[in-house]
Amino acid sequence: MSDIPAVKSALKAQVIETPSWGYGNSGTRFKVFAQQGVPRDPFEKLADAARVHAATGVAPLVSLHIPWDTVPDYGKLRAHAEDLGVRIGMINSNTFQDDDYRIGSVCHPDPAVRRKAIAHLLACVDVMDATGSTALKLWFADGTNYPGQDDITARQDRLHEALQAVYARLGPEQRMVLEYKFFEPAFYTTDVPDWGTSYAHCLKLGPKAKVVVDTGHHAPGTNIEFIVALLLREGKLGAFDFNSRFYADDDLMVGAADPFQLFRILHEVAKNGGLDAANGVAFMLDQCHNIEAKIPAIIRSVMNVQEATAKALLVDLDALRAAQAAGDVLGANAVLMDAYNTDVRPLLAEVRQEMGLNPDPLAAYAATGHAEKIIADRVGGTQAGWGA
Repeated sequence: MSDIPAVKSALKAQVIETPSWGYGNSGTRFKVFAQQGVPRDPFEKLADAARVHAATGVAPLVSLHIPWDTVPDYGKLRAHAEDLGVRIGMINSNTFQDDDYRIGSVCHPDPAVRRKAIAHLLACVDVMDATGSTALKLWFADGTNYPGQDDITARQDRLHEALQAVYARLGPEQRMVLEYKFFEPAFYTTDVPDWGTSYAHCLKLGPKAKVVVDTGHHAPGTNIEFIVALLLREGKLGAFDFNSRFYADDDLMVGAADPFQLFRILHEVAKNGGLDAANGVAFMLDQCHNIEAKIPAIIRSVMNVQEATAKALLVDLDALRAAQAAGDVLGANAVLMDAYNTDVRPLLAEVRQEMGLNPDPLAAYAATGHAEKIIADRVGGTQAGWGA
């Protein structure tokens, strides 16, 4: 049977990182829907993120996206975060929105464009230095739309050259994580389309380079938990971007489409030591709150990750391994299903109460009146958004 005090301890120690861009206006390629009270700058984004942490107790880190979160003084931004009780997490680069990057950034055939992209990545490491961030997240939209458009192998050489330059700039306590996506916005070839490509580049770079698994960046039917287990086994799982998808890269709230998949992933994480802080796996949200209220949607996603984690921690590993060793197919599956079908909401309510929190994070946030206050206060200026 599960050790409930140990399960509670693990849940209290959990850290979930929220994205600054999740608090701004966002949408689809067709439309960005503006909402009242949306932050107008990174300082207000951090204020909203602090509300999520206050309600949940497990979201002290906030990812920044450069240039969306560019400020004149990053030391001031760092101090503001700390005053609010949160910290700056991953720094996310952006090499996909300049006109120069129409046919690529670090993989572009023009050396001048590649130099521009690499300069941006190096500038992101400068932001890490100033904010105290220890990780740089890289996602490249680079690829081709038509056969013959560019040399596939040459593009991999260019990618390696850029990654090597960034890797060499990292400080002793810093690392980089490389994200993959099987298609979009490139449709014929994508330069980092899968975990194997990311893994191969990270392996060549060294121990400070690891792979990011975005749960929405796979072909339909992909067994994501297998990828997670393998990367953990090899010590190369650096981070998650948690979200949900029905069709493509939908970036919906975590667990909305397939909560059982989220449980299966977190079962592999928990079973293979991925929750241990020493392994350095970052559990980040990467979501596009298109029609739903921003802060409550992020709180809901945090809660969904907590619930899946709690169920994963309740798996009776001794019984599971005994059934597996005996070749008891149905018995082994039943152990997993018993944990998945457990209602962990009372357990999490106890955990929150023991942490001095309201057992219902959404109710706790609503009671603060923050939603009404930001609508009244944030008038004028330009609302933050991801620029679609």
